[in-house]
Amino acid sequence: MARAKTVTKTKSKSILTDHSLEFLKKYINTPSPVGFESSGQKVWMEYIKPYTDSFFSDPYGTAVGVINPTAPFKVVIEAHADEISWFVNYINEQGLIYLKRNGGVDHQIAPAMRVWIHGKKGPVKAVFGWPAIHTRLSNPEAKEPQPKVDNLCLDCGARNRKEVEALGIHIGAVVTYQEGFDELANDFYIGRAFDNRIGGFMIAEVARMIKENKKKLPFALYVVNAVQEEIGLRGAEMIARRIKPDVAIITDVTHDTSTPMISKIIEGDIQCGKGPSLAYAPAIHNKLLKLVEDVAEKNKIPVQFRTLSRSTGTDTDSFAYANDGCPSVLISIPLRYMHTTVEMLHKSDIEETIKLMYHSLLALTPKTNLSYL
Repeated sequence: MARAKTVTKTKSKSILTDHSLEFLKKYINTPSPVGFESSGQKVWMEYIKPYTDSFFSDPYGTAVGVINPTAPFKVVIEAHADEISWFVNYINEQGLIYLKRNGGVDHQIAPAMRVWIHGKKGPVKAVFGWPAIHTRLSNPEAKEPQPKVDNLCLDCGARNRKEVEALGIHIGAVVTYQEGFDELANDFYIGRAFDNRIGGFMIAEVARMIKENKKKLPFALYVVNAVQEEIGLRGAEMIARRIKPDVAIITDVTHDTSTPMISKIIEGDIQCGKGPSLAYAPAIHNKLLKLVEDVAEKNKIPVQFRTLSRSTGTDTDSFAYANDGCPSVLISIPLRYMHTTVEMLHKSDIEETIKLMYHSLLALTPKTNLSYL
């Protein structure tokens, strides 16, 4: 099986504009929890609308911009908009708030974190309380407590349940972490919910480049920002049935495996700063993957490879197996510390992933032979 060679990237002018970077910061900092994605979706729609010919959304909030909408052949580029979060589940008489997961949020990072509780009267500040080390060590024979969903609680400064409710906090209110976008040395970015609002950013940038470079596509391009991926790829499942695409290019994050406590034997060898990751898996269409590999080699875009098993765990699965089957490929961006508030990625990987999607679209036509037999 042929595969594109990994190439060494050269220093070049950034494809990201000041306007697009401001959009990225605003988009990352806007809460978009599972099932409540509308705030983030409105930011995304405002940015991408000038670069599309038409726009629509579905009943659950998946947003879609379309370029060349009258063409019969349909191509999707897709990311998901939702972020992991919490639900208010119980308020005790002392005004402390207990929670339930909304998506795969990691309870071990919660102690001492600051959050927003999105209540009926607007966001309310609160913190995850945790016993002081003095009290935990006062009995040297006691087992050190570990954070669990049932022993974590929020403190918003209220002294009883009535004061909590007076702030507009209610059972079912969604909770997100406060931490937002920031920059580190050597072109690394950190933020909450790069999984996968970085994908939404990148597909929006692809649309911008098509518009600004005045490219005429021989197909209808659907730029899809789907909801509810974190609870089972639900938004992609719905929109795939509605659009019925002929080809889908999905982008999401994948694990940087160069950090401690991750097994390369299990997860493969993927690193930030070395380019987007392409995957082999049953849901990944081999001929479409080969097209993307060839595009990477032709345009000197560095790529990394990994393997997945029965499921990719991404919206790729929903598109690949929708309707009568849709040739689909997954282009991932390496990410450190997934599902934390300091998710970390590299600027060069963002740019190379955007370029790989952009040039793959330019290489694709309705006549591209994607038949296996």
